[in-house]
Amino acid sequence: MQDRSLASYIAELVGTFFLVLIVGTVVTLFVAPAGQTTFGSDFAVIGLVHALGLFVLVAFLGGVSGGHFNPAVTVAATILKKINPVDAVVYILAQLTGGLLGALTVKGLLKDEGALTNYGAVDVSDLLGTDFQGMIVEMIGTFLLVGVIVAVAMSIKGSNDYAPFAIGSALGVLVMIFGPLTGGSFNPARWFGPALIGEEWGGVWPYLVGPAAGAILAALFFRFVIEAGPLDEPAEKLKPRAGGVTEIDLTESKRSKKPKD
Repeated sequence: MQDRSLASYIAELVGTFFLVLIVGTVVTLFVAPAGQTTFGSDFAVIGLVHALGLFVLVAFLGGVSGGHFNPAVTVAATILKKINPVDAVVYILAQLTGGLLGALTVKGLLKDEGALTNYGAVDVSDLLGTDFQGMIVEMIGTFLLVGVIVAVAMSIKGSNDYAPFAIGSALGVLVMIFGPLTGGSFNPARWFGPALIGEEWGGVWPYLVGPAAGAILAALFFRFVIEAGPLDEPAEKLKPRAGGVTEIDLTESKRSKKPKD
């Protein structure tokens, strides 16, 4: 378990700020307003922007804070003992603050246009019918997203060289699929800022309970399935990776064999 510094907290705030700014801007520009988000919105573009945006931010700031930018990721990291609870609380507060500032910036830049889509706020689509179904969608999406993050960035088995690409791609694909149903939040900080600024809460609990449940399930799946499976090559030493996007690194095991007599 690593102790976090002030730089880590600032990185989480700044990273979440830019994530919500990017997401809020693309939603404002590419989602059809007035409840027509299902037929008239370009979720391919929206998903691609999510993917590239998160890819850039993890590559940019991941080496400082681990690149959470999402309370659901921080919850999973806490369960897996990659971050202590006190630092986790500060991380989540920084993420919520960053999300709020990002949404405020979207409003400042696109006040009239953004009002039509509530500055990127998400809501459960009429296609689902109930908030419970929306919660299930958010839970499934968060499970997959957080599962990818912990597998490539927190595991001794993960190939962390492509972690930013894998994490960004996971979010982009999920938004393309589930965006028309719930807006594709999978992140309470991404939901909170636009919801507060746009005064569109989307039922609240689908965007809190869903990501929390998905993160917990992802952490448990990682702990009891991914990490419990066999390693091809056992690790001899774990060490922090300076300047990398991951929190741990696998040092390759070097075995020396004595010649047989």
